[in-house]
Amino acid sequence: MKIPALLALAVASFAIVATGAAAPANTISLASAEGLGDYLVDEGGYTLYYFSGDVPGSGTSSCGETCIQYWPPFHAGQVVIPLNLSNFDFGTIYREDGLAQTTYKGWPLYYFINDYRPGDIKGEGLDGRFAAGPGLMP
Repeated sequence: MKIPALLALAVASFAIVATGAAAPANTISLASAEGLGDYLVDEGGYTLYYFSGDVPGSGTSSCGETCIQYWPPFHAGQVVIPLNLSNFDFGTIYREDGLAQTTYKGWPLYYFINDYRPGDIKGEGLDGRFAAGPGLMP
């Protein structure tokens, strides 16, 4: 009687593959730039930055109302990453303005408003902001 159960499982597995069900796309991935190395990007390829004025692990962001006009907070509801990153390095904080913000190794993550295209890293080194990444964090 185990044969029908195994057959049903095989048919169900084939149906999932045949309908094109795939693993969810990464919400955070790595990109690489010469002279910088690997850095974090969102699912669209936009660079994620950290601010050296933040205190990692504090659960707060020091980027206030004016700051977020240029450095919008990044938030991924569910962090999905490639195998070369660790889920343990990502978290969520809640800012004073009530917005959720994703963190990497305790550092809140931001976008830069002048990064117009995927792969832009125009915010690198501006006003204490740097691309976040495995070998890039203080």
